[in-house]
Amino acid sequence: MTEREVKEYIEQVSTYGSILGLDSIRMLLGYMGNPQEQLKFIHIAGTNGKGSVLAYISTILTTAGYRTGRYLSPVISEYREKIQVNGKMISKAALCEGITYIRECVTKMEAEGNPSPTLFEIETALAFWYFKKKKCDIVVLETGLGGILDATNIITNTLVAVITSISYDHMAFLGNSLTQIALAKAGIIKDDAIVVSAVQQEEAARVIEQKCAEHKCQLVVSKKPQQVKYGLKKQTFCYKERKKLSISLAGLWQPENACVAIEVCDALTQKGFVIREEQMQKGLLHTTWNGRFTLLHQKPYFVMDGAHNEDAAKRLKESIEVYFPNTPLIYIIGVLKDKEHEKILQITAKRAAHIITITPPDNPRAMQAYELAIEAREYNPNVTVADSLEEAVEMAILLAGDKCGILVFGSLSYLGRLQSIVLNKWKTIKR
Repeated sequence: MTEREVKEYIEQVSTYGSILGLDSIRMLLGYMGNPQEQLKFIHIAGTNGKGSVLAYISTILTTAGYRTGRYLSPVISEYREKIQVNGKMISKAALCEGITYIRECVTKMEAEGNPSPTLFEIETALAFWYFKKKKCDIVVLETGLGGILDATNIITNTLVAVITSISYDHMAFLGNSLTQIALAKAGIIKDDAIVVSAVQQEEAARVIEQKCAEHKCQLVVSKKPQQVKYGLKKQTFCYKERKKLSISLAGLWQPENACVAIEVCDALTQKGFVIREEQMQKGLLHTTWNGRFTLLHQKPYFVMDGAHNEDAAKRLKESIEVYFPNTPLIYIIGVLKDKEHEKILQITAKRAAHIITITPPDNPRAMQAYELAIEAREYNPNVTVADSLEEAVEMAILLAGDKCGILVFGSLSYLGRLQSIVLNKWKTIKR
Protein backbone atom coordinates (compact mmCIF):
# COMPACT_ATOMS: atom_id res chain seq x y z
CA MET A 1 0.00 0.00 0.00
CA THR A 2 1.10 3.55 -0.72
CA GLU A 3 0.92 6.36 1.87
CA ARG A 4 -2.24 7.62 0.21
CA GLU A 5 -3.84 4.18 0.27
CA VAL A 6 -2.93 3.78 3.94
CA LYS A 7 -4.53 7.12 4.75
CA GLU A 8 -7.68 6.18 2.83
CA TYR A 9 -7.85 2.80 4.60
CA ILE A 10 -7.46 4.44 8.02
CA GLU A 11 -10.22 6.93 7.19
CA GLN A 12 -12.46 4.08 6.06
CA VAL A 13 -11.87 2.00 9.19
CA SER A 14 -12.38 5.03 11.45
CA THR A 15 -16.07 5.00 10.48
CA TYR A 16 -16.52 1.70 12.34
CA GLY A 17 -16.50 3.55 15.68
CA SER A 18 -15.34 2.19 19.04
CA ILE A 19 -16.33 -1.17 20.47
CA LEU A 20 -15.08 -2.30 23.87
CA GLY A 21 -14.04 -5.94 24.12
CA LEU A 22 -11.16 -8.25 23.31
CA ASP A 23 -12.66 -10.80 20.89
CA SER A 24 -11.83 -8.92 17.70
CA ILE A 25 -8.29 -7.91 18.68
CA ARG A 26 -7.62 -11.46 19.89
CA MET A 27 -8.68 -12.87 16.51
CA LEU A 28 -6.68 -10.31 14.53
CA LEU A 29 -3.54 -10.92 16.54
CA GLY A 30 -4.05 -14.66 16.12
CA TYR A 31 -3.87 -14.21 12.36
CA MET A 32 -0.67 -12.23 12.90
CA GLY A 33 1.03 -14.88 15.01
CA ASN A 34 0.44 -13.02 18.31
CA PRO A 35 3.44 -10.65 18.23
CA GLN A 36 2.48 -9.27 21.66
CA GLU A 37 3.38 -12.59 23.28
CA GLN A 38 7.05 -11.94 22.50
CA LEU A 39 7.12 -8.55 24.23
CA LYS A 40 7.28 -7.29 27.81
CA PHE A 41 5.09 -4.43 28.95
CA ILE A 42 4.54 -1.59 31.34
CA HIS A 43 0.79 -1.01 31.06
CA ILE A 44 -0.70 2.36 32.04
CA ALA A 45 -4.35 3.17 32.79
CA GLY A 46 -5.95 6.14 34.55
CA THR A 47 -7.90 9.32 33.84
CA ASN A 48 -5.23 12.02 33.94
CA GLY A 49 -1.45 11.84 33.71
CA LYS A 50 -1.12 8.66 31.61
CA GLY A 51 0.77 10.34 28.79
CA SER A 52 3.16 12.24 31.03
CA VAL A 53 3.96 9.15 33.10
CA LEU A 54 4.51 7.20 29.87
CA ALA A 55 6.88 9.92 28.64
CA TYR A 56 8.94 9.90 31.84
CA ILE A 57 9.21 6.10 32.01
CA SER A 58 10.06 5.58 28.35
CA THR A 59 12.65 8.37 28.34
CA ILE A 60 14.34 6.95 31.45
CA LEU A 61 14.42 3.44 29.94
CA THR A 62 15.89 4.74 26.68
CA THR A 63 18.48 6.70 28.64
CA ALA A 64 19.34 3.48 30.49
CA GLY A 65 20.10 1.79 27.16
CA TYR A 66 16.94 -0.24 26.62
CA ARG A 67 15.21 -0.36 23.24
CA THR A 68 11.89 1.05 24.35
CA GLY A 69 8.60 1.06 22.46
CA ARG A 70 5.80 3.41 23.40
CA TYR A 71 2.20 3.41 22.28
CA LEU A 72 0.04 6.43 23.09
CA SER A 73 -3.07 8.39 22.24
CA PRO A 74 -4.23 10.94 21.39
CA VAL A 75 -1.46 12.49 19.31
CA ILE A 76 -0.71 16.18 18.95
CA SER A 77 0.95 16.79 15.58
CA GLU A 78 1.46 13.65 13.52
CA TYR A 79 -0.46 10.37 13.21
CA ARG A 80 2.76 8.34 13.42
CA GLU A 81 3.41 9.72 16.93
CA LYS A 82 1.17 6.92 18.25
CA ILE A 83 3.91 4.33 17.77
CA GLN A 84 7.51 5.14 18.71
CA VAL A 85 10.76 3.34 19.49
CA ASN A 86 13.33 5.25 21.53
CA GLY A 87 11.35 8.43 20.93
CA LYS A 88 11.33 8.08 17.12
CA MET A 89 8.05 7.68 15.26
CA ILE A 90 7.31 4.62 13.17
CA SER A 91 8.67 5.28 9.68
CA LYS A 92 6.34 5.89 6.75
CA ALA A 93 7.70 2.76 5.07
CA ALA A 94 7.03 0.61 8.14
CA LEU A 95 3.56 2.11 8.53
CA CYS A 96 2.72 1.16 4.93
CA GLU A 97 4.22 -2.32 5.33
CA GLY A 98 2.39 -2.97 8.59
CA ILE A 99 -1.01 -1.72 7.45
CA THR A 100 -0.71 -3.73 4.22
CA TYR A 101 -0.07 -6.89 6.25
CA ILE A 102 -2.87 -6.15 8.71
CA ARG A 103 -5.35 -5.43 5.92
CA GLU A 104 -4.60 -8.89 4.49
CA CYS A 105 -5.36 -10.44 7.89
CA VAL A 106 -8.55 -8.39 8.24
CA THR A 107 -9.68 -9.55 4.78
CA LYS A 108 -9.28 -13.17 5.91
CA MET A 109 -11.27 -12.43 9.06
CA GLU A 110 -14.09 -10.86 7.08
CA ALA A 111 -14.10 -13.71 4.54
CA GLU A 112 -14.81 -16.10 7.41
CA GLY A 113 -17.80 -14.03 8.49
CA ASN A 114 -16.16 -12.18 11.38
CA PRO A 115 -16.73 -8.47 12.08
CA SER A 116 -14.09 -5.96 11.03
CA PRO A 117 -11.74 -4.70 13.75
CA THR A 118 -12.01 -1.06 14.81
CA LEU A 119 -9.33 1.49 14.02
CA PHE A 120 -7.95 1.37 17.56
CA GLU A 121 -7.69 -2.42 17.37
CA ILE A 122 -5.83 -2.18 14.06
CA GLU A 123 -3.50 0.50 15.46
CA THR A 124 -2.83 -1.61 18.55
CA ALA A 125 -2.04 -4.65 16.41
CA LEU A 126 0.23 -2.49 14.26
CA ALA A 127 2.08 -1.32 17.36
CA PHE A 128 2.69 -4.89 18.56
CA TRP A 129 3.86 -5.92 15.07
CA TYR A 130 6.27 -2.97 14.89
CA PHE A 131 7.66 -3.41 18.40
CA LYS A 132 8.36 -7.07 17.67
CA LYS A 133 9.97 -6.13 14.34
CA LYS A 134 12.22 -3.61 16.12
CA LYS A 135 13.09 -6.16 18.85
CA CYS A 136 12.08 -3.90 21.72
CA ASP A 137 13.36 -4.82 25.17
CA ILE A 138 10.23 -3.36 26.75
CA VAL A 139 7.08 -1.52 25.69
CA VAL A 140 5.34 1.27 27.60
CA LEU A 141 1.68 0.88 26.67
CA GLU A 142 -1.09 3.40 27.30
CA THR A 143 -4.71 2.27 27.36
CA GLY A 144 -7.09 3.99 24.99
CA LEU A 145 -10.33 3.83 26.98
CA GLY A 146 -10.81 2.31 30.40
CA GLY A 147 -8.74 -0.79 30.94
CA ILE A 148 -10.38 -4.18 31.33
CA LEU A 149 -12.06 -4.16 27.90
CA ASP A 150 -9.52 -1.93 26.16
CA ALA A 151 -7.81 -3.53 23.16
CA THR A 152 -4.40 -3.07 24.81
CA ASN A 153 -5.50 -5.39 27.63
CA ILE A 154 -4.99 -8.40 25.37
CA ILE A 155 -1.41 -8.50 26.65
CA THR A 156 -0.31 -11.07 29.25
CA ASN A 157 3.36 -10.19 29.85
CA THR A 158 2.80 -7.20 32.14
CA LEU A 159 5.81 -6.47 34.34
CA VAL A 160 4.37 -3.33 35.93
CA ALA A 161 0.75 -2.13 35.85
CA VAL A 162 0.45 1.61 36.45
CA ILE A 163 -2.73 3.38 37.59
CA THR A 164 -2.51 7.16 37.35
CA SER A 165 -5.01 9.53 38.94
CA ILE A 166 -8.60 8.29 38.51
CA SER A 167 -11.50 10.71 38.18
CA TYR A 168 -14.72 11.08 36.18
CA ASP A 169 -14.37 10.73 32.40
CA HIS A 170 -15.92 8.56 29.66
CA MET A 171 -18.85 7.81 31.99
CA ALA A 172 -21.02 6.55 29.10
CA PHE A 173 -18.57 3.66 28.69
CA LEU A 174 -17.08 3.18 32.15
CA GLY A 175 -19.90 3.96 34.59
CA ASN A 176 -21.12 6.89 36.66
CA SER A 177 -19.40 6.10 39.96
CA LEU A 178 -15.74 6.28 40.86
CA THR A 179 -15.91 2.64 41.90
CA GLN A 180 -17.13 1.56 38.45
CA ILE A 181 -14.51 3.67 36.68
CA ALA A 182 -11.75 2.34 38.95
CA LEU A 183 -12.88 -1.25 38.31
CA ALA A 184 -12.46 -0.65 34.58
CA LYS A 185 -9.03 0.94 35.00
CA ALA A 186 -7.80 -1.70 37.46
CA GLY A 187 -8.72 -4.36 34.91
CA ILE A 188 -5.15 -4.11 33.54
CA ILE A 189 -3.76 -5.71 36.72
CA LYS A 190 -2.31 -9.17 35.97
CA ASP A 191 -0.85 -11.96 38.08
CA ASP A 192 2.85 -11.49 38.94
CA ALA A 193 2.84 -7.81 37.99
CA ILE A 194 3.96 -5.09 40.37
CA VAL A 195 1.23 -2.44 40.59
CA VAL A 196 2.22 1.21 40.95
CA SER A 197 -0.60 3.62 41.75
CA ALA A 198 -0.74 7.38 42.06
CA VAL A 199 -2.38 8.76 45.19
CA GLN A 200 -6.11 8.08 44.69
CA GLN A 201 -9.41 9.10 46.19
CA GLU A 202 -10.50 6.59 48.83
CA GLU A 203 -13.15 4.95 46.61
CA ALA A 204 -10.68 4.27 43.79
CA ALA A 205 -7.87 3.26 46.16
CA ARG A 206 -10.10 0.59 47.71
CA VAL A 207 -10.79 -0.97 44.31
CA ILE A 208 -7.09 -1.07 43.38
CA GLU A 209 -6.21 -2.68 46.73
CA GLN A 210 -8.88 -5.36 46.20
CA LYS A 211 -7.67 -6.14 42.67
CA CYS A 212 -4.08 -6.43 43.85
CA ALA A 213 -5.18 -8.85 46.56
CA GLU A 214 -7.10 -10.96 44.01
CA HIS A 215 -4.06 -11.22 41.74
CA LYS A 216 -1.56 -11.49 44.62
CA CYS A 217 0.29 -8.43 43.31
CA GLN A 218 2.63 -6.16 45.21
CA LEU A 219 1.08 -2.67 45.40
CA VAL A 220 3.21 0.46 45.57
CA VAL A 221 1.46 3.79 46.09
CA SER A 222 3.55 6.81 45.17
CA LYS A 223 3.88 9.61 47.69
CA LYS A 224 3.72 13.35 47.25
CA PRO A 225 6.92 15.14 46.21
CA GLN A 226 8.61 17.37 48.79
CA GLN A 227 10.30 20.79 48.63
CA VAL A 228 8.87 21.49 45.18
CA LYS A 229 10.10 24.60 43.37
CA TYR A 230 7.82 25.37 40.45
CA GLY A 231 8.84 26.97 37.16
CA LEU A 232 7.72 27.12 33.56
CA LYS A 233 11.10 25.91 32.24
CA LYS A 234 12.41 23.78 35.09
CA GLN A 235 10.99 22.35 38.31
CA THR A 236 12.85 20.73 41.19
CA PHE A 237 11.68 18.50 44.04
CA CYS A 238 12.74 15.80 46.47
CA TYR A 239 11.25 12.33 46.67
CA LYS A 240 11.90 10.08 49.65
CA GLU A 241 15.69 9.79 49.94
CA ARG A 242 16.28 11.37 46.49
CA LYS A 243 17.23 15.04 46.60
CA LYS A 244 17.16 17.84 44.03
CA LEU A 245 15.43 15.98 41.21
CA SER A 246 14.72 18.14 38.15
CA ILE A 247 12.14 17.99 35.37
CA SER A 248 11.59 20.21 32.35
CA LEU A 249 7.83 19.74 32.12
CA ALA A 250 5.74 22.58 33.55
CA GLY A 251 2.46 22.07 35.36
CA LEU A 252 1.63 21.75 39.02
CA TRP A 253 0.98 18.01 38.72
CA GLN A 254 4.17 17.07 36.86
CA PRO A 255 6.32 16.45 39.96
CA GLU A 256 3.62 14.00 41.10
CA ASN A 257 3.66 12.24 37.72
CA ALA A 258 7.44 12.04 37.93
CA CYS A 259 7.16 10.38 41.35
CA VAL A 260 4.93 7.69 39.85
CA ALA A 261 7.56 7.12 37.14
CA ILE A 262 10.30 6.84 39.78
CA GLU A 263 8.33 4.12 41.57
CA VAL A 264 7.90 2.27 38.26
CA CYS A 265 11.66 2.37 37.69
CA ASP A 266 12.25 1.00 41.19
CA ALA A 267 9.71 -1.76 40.45
CA LEU A 268 11.54 -2.62 37.23
CA THR A 269 14.77 -3.13 39.13
CA GLN A 270 12.94 -5.86 41.08
CA LYS A 271 12.19 -7.42 37.69
CA GLY A 272 15.87 -7.49 36.72
CA PHE A 273 16.24 -4.19 34.84
CA VAL A 274 19.30 -2.08 35.56
CA ILE A 275 18.63 1.64 35.82
CA ARG A 276 21.39 3.67 37.44
CA GLU A 277 20.46 6.69 39.52
CA GLU A 278 22.14 9.14 37.15
CA GLN A 279 20.27 7.58 34.18
CA MET A 280 16.95 8.02 35.94
CA GLN A 281 17.69 11.64 36.82
CA LYS A 282 18.88 12.41 33.29
CA GLY A 283 15.77 10.77 31.84
CA LEU A 284 13.48 12.81 34.08
CA LEU A 285 15.17 16.07 33.09
CA HIS A 286 15.14 15.33 29.36
CA THR A 287 11.52 14.18 29.18
CA THR A 288 9.35 16.25 26.85
CA TRP A 289 5.61 15.96 26.40
CA ASN A 290 3.67 18.33 24.18
CA GLY A 291 0.31 19.78 25.13
CA ARG A 292 0.63 19.52 28.90
CA PHE A 293 1.05 23.08 30.16
CA THR A 294 3.57 23.58 27.38
CA LEU A 295 5.22 26.98 27.09
CA LEU A 296 5.31 27.93 23.41
CA HIS A 297 6.44 31.55 23.65
CA GLN A 298 7.35 34.40 26.00
CA LYS A 299 6.39 38.07 25.68
CA PRO A 300 3.53 37.35 25.64
CA TYR A 301 3.47 34.06 27.52
CA PHE A 302 1.71 31.50 25.31
CA VAL A 303 0.86 28.22 27.03
CA MET A 304 -1.17 25.27 25.77
CA ASP A 305 -2.72 22.48 27.82
CA GLY A 306 -4.94 19.50 27.05
CA ALA A 307 -7.27 19.90 30.07
CA HIS A 308 -10.53 18.30 28.92
CA ASN A 309 -12.33 17.04 32.04
CA GLU A 310 -13.27 18.31 35.50
CA ASP A 311 -10.24 16.99 37.35
CA ALA A 312 -7.81 18.32 34.73
CA ALA A 313 -9.56 21.70 34.82
CA LYS A 314 -9.09 21.87 38.59
CA ARG A 315 -5.40 21.13 38.17
CA LEU A 316 -5.14 23.70 35.41
CA LYS A 317 -6.72 26.34 37.66
CA GLU A 318 -4.23 25.49 40.42
CA SER A 319 -1.35 25.81 37.95
CA ILE A 320 -2.61 29.20 36.81
CA GLU A 321 -2.61 30.40 40.42
CA VAL A 322 1.00 29.28 40.90
CA TYR A 323 2.57 30.29 37.56
CA PHE A 324 0.45 33.37 36.74
CA PRO A 325 -0.82 34.70 40.07
CA ASN A 326 -0.99 38.34 38.96
CA THR A 327 -1.04 38.03 35.18
CA PRO A 328 -4.32 38.60 33.27
CA LEU A 329 -4.93 35.76 30.83
CA ILE A 330 -6.58 35.49 27.43
CA TYR A 331 -8.13 32.05 26.94
CA ILE A 332 -8.55 30.18 23.68
CA ILE A 333 -10.91 27.28 24.32
CA GLY A 334 -12.10 24.47 22.04
CA VAL A 335 -13.82 21.36 23.35
CA LEU A 336 -15.45 18.15 22.20
CA LYS A 337 -19.20 18.01 22.79
CA ASP A 338 -19.04 14.72 24.72
CA LYS A 339 -16.67 16.21 27.32
CA GLU A 340 -17.44 18.06 30.57
CA HIS A 341 -17.33 21.50 28.94
CA GLU A 342 -19.73 23.16 31.38
CA LYS A 343 -17.76 21.98 34.41
CA ILE A 344 -14.52 23.08 32.75
CA LEU A 345 -15.99 26.56 32.26
CA GLN A 346 -17.35 26.69 35.82
CA ILE A 347 -13.86 26.04 37.15
CA THR A 348 -11.74 28.21 34.84
CA ALA A 349 -13.78 30.90 33.06
CA LYS A 350 -13.99 33.55 35.77
CA ARG A 351 -10.20 33.87 35.88
CA ALA A 352 -9.96 34.98 32.23
CA ALA A 353 -9.63 38.59 31.12
CA HIS A 354 -11.16 37.49 27.81
CA ILE A 355 -12.26 34.16 26.31
CA ILE A 356 -12.03 33.24 22.62
CA THR A 357 -13.96 30.12 21.63
CA ILE A 358 -13.09 27.97 18.62
CA THR A 359 -14.44 24.83 16.95
CA PRO A 360 -11.76 22.09 16.97
CA PRO A 361 -11.23 21.47 13.24
CA ASP A 362 -11.77 18.16 11.43
CA ASN A 363 -13.42 16.43 14.36
CA PRO A 364 -17.02 15.16 14.18
CA ARG A 365 -17.22 15.31 17.98
CA ALA A 366 -16.31 19.02 18.08
CA MET A 367 -18.56 21.43 19.91
CA GLN A 368 -19.37 24.49 17.82
CA ALA A 369 -17.62 27.66 18.92
CA TYR A 370 -20.84 29.69 19.16
CA GLU A 371 -22.45 27.06 21.41
CA LEU A 372 -19.42 27.08 23.68
CA ALA A 373 -19.50 30.89 23.73
CA ILE A 374 -23.10 30.86 24.96
CA GLU A 375 -22.10 28.58 27.83
CA ALA A 376 -18.97 30.61 28.60
CA ARG A 377 -20.94 33.90 28.88
CA GLU A 378 -22.77 32.45 31.88
CA TYR A 379 -19.46 32.71 33.78
CA ASN A 380 -17.64 35.54 32.00
CA PRO A 381 -19.16 38.32 29.86
CA ASN A 382 -16.01 38.87 27.80
CA VAL A 383 -16.36 36.14 25.17
CA THR A 384 -15.64 36.26 21.43
CA VAL A 385 -16.15 33.57 18.78
CA ALA A 386 -13.30 32.96 16.32
CA ASP A 387 -13.93 31.42 12.91
CA SER A 388 -10.55 29.64 12.75
CA LEU A 389 -7.48 28.82 14.81
CA GLU A 390 -5.49 31.42 12.87
CA GLU A 391 -8.03 34.09 13.73
CA ALA A 392 -8.07 33.01 17.38
CA VAL A 393 -4.29 33.31 17.66
CA GLU A 394 -4.21 36.75 15.99
CA MET A 395 -7.07 37.95 18.18
CA ALA A 396 -5.44 36.65 21.36
CA ILE A 397 -2.13 38.36 20.56
CA LEU A 398 -3.88 41.68 19.96
CA LEU A 399 -5.87 41.39 23.17
CA ALA A 400 -2.86 40.28 25.21
CA GLY A 401 -0.63 43.20 24.29
CA ASP A 402 2.24 43.57 26.76
CA LYS A 403 0.26 42.84 29.92
CA CYS A 404 -1.59 39.53 29.40
CA GLY A 405 -0.64 35.92 28.88
CA ILE A 406 -2.41 33.50 26.53
CA LEU A 407 -3.66 30.07 27.58
CA VAL A 408 -5.06 27.52 25.14
CA PHE A 409 -6.91 24.46 26.44
CA GLY A 410 -10.03 22.29 26.30
CA SER A 411 -8.99 19.44 24.01
CA LEU A 412 -5.76 17.88 22.79
CA SER A 413 -7.26 17.35 19.35
CA TYR A 414 -6.43 20.78 17.92
CA LEU A 415 -3.27 21.68 19.83
CA GLY A 416 -0.87 20.35 17.19
CA ARG A 417 -2.32 22.58 14.50
CA LEU A 418 -2.40 25.54 16.85
CA GLN A 419 1.23 24.96 17.77
CA SER A 420 2.17 25.08 14.08
CA ILE A 421 0.41 28.43 13.76
CA VAL A 422 2.33 29.79 16.74
CA LEU A 423 5.62 28.41 15.40
CA ASN A 424 5.02 30.22 12.13
CA LYS A 425 4.09 33.38 13.98
CA TRP A 426 7.25 33.44 16.05
CA LYS A 427 10.38 31.89 14.64
CA THR A 428 12.14 31.59 17.99
CA ILE A 429 10.16 29.43 20.39
CA LYS A 430 11.07 29.34 24.07
CA ARG A 431 10.39 25.90 25.50
